[in-house]
Amino acid sequence: MSSNNRITGHYIVPPQLSDKRLDQAAAELMPEHSRSRLQSWIKSGALTVNGAVRKPRDKVMLDDVLDLDAEPEVQVTWEAEPISLDIVYEDEHLLVINKPAGLVVHPAAGHADGTLVNALLNHAPEVENLPRAGIVHRLDKDTSGIMVVARSLIAHTSLVDQLQTRTMGREYEAVVVGSLTGGATVDAPIGRHPQDRKRMAVVPSGKPAVTHYRLLERFAAHTHIQCKLESGRTHQIRVHMTHVRHPLVGDPAYGGRLRLPKGTTEELRQALAAFSRQALHARRLTLEHPETGETLSWEVPLPEDMVQLIEALRKHARELENSDF
Repeated sequence: MSSNNRITGHYIVPPQLSDKRLDQAAAELMPEHSRSRLQSWIKSGALTVNGAVRKPRDKVMLDDVLDLDAEPEVQVTWEAEPISLDIVYEDEHLLVINKPAGLVVHPAAGHADGTLVNALLNHAPEVENLPRAGIVHRLDKDTSGIMVVARSLIAHTSLVDQLQTRTMGREYEAVVVGSLTGGATVDAPIGRHPQDRKRMAVVPSGKPAVTHYRLLERFAAHTHIQCKLESGRTHQIRVHMTHVRHPLVGDPAYGGRLRLPKGTTEELRQALAAFSRQALHARRLTLEHPETGETLSWEVPLPEDMVQLIEALRKHARELENSDF
């Protein structure tokens, strides 16, 4: 627990943890903290056994008393900025937001400020004490939609675990090039592109990645799809859909040059040319609340630019149908 900006706790070693290493027992008793953080607290004396400083590898015995009194480590040195957030839900543990396209999540080279992290530090200053300012998953700069941020150590540990065990549900919507005939699953490992280190690719040495997609609406030469992730690799949906030769509309890194379908009207050509980001939106998020265990779910509508893109494709498809008669 946290008290007056300090992290404190009082624990008694149960029978099943007797004769375990101190760092192992501590990890079982305090799962909201990472193993490395616990080890540093043991070494510094912030986590004691029966009032004495011990080593991480020392064994603990039944009914030993572990006391924690630590000062949170400031994890970030970024500045708070008054950037407005579209907040879908918040409590003391969670902050769920609808991220607009164009907003960078983390400060990095070329984006030192004006990011989601800068906005979070302004809205919820406590996240400065959490790894990566409470961000446990990210959306690309030009991907819009829903994402969750941890506001407490308990939430951070729980959300990371839910992502790793694939119990956090994430659904996306995308518009891809080509008229798909049905849904499918892409099971292909993703890693760094062998020639271009800024891009990802399907490579044999990559990490396992699984994307399920199904059709929402089919147009003349494009398809509106829903995607569900079983893993969370960088650029996963963009890479997987490109791998099956249906890249996302507007994707600057994976989509290649603009491809215009046969019979494209000037209106549709302008709509496709004007859509300069990948047509990808995180629509729905489902997770288990880190404190109550309740299953929570949120959904955010498609942003206006994707709505207009879909309407332009729909109108073009209708015009082609009518021209056949």
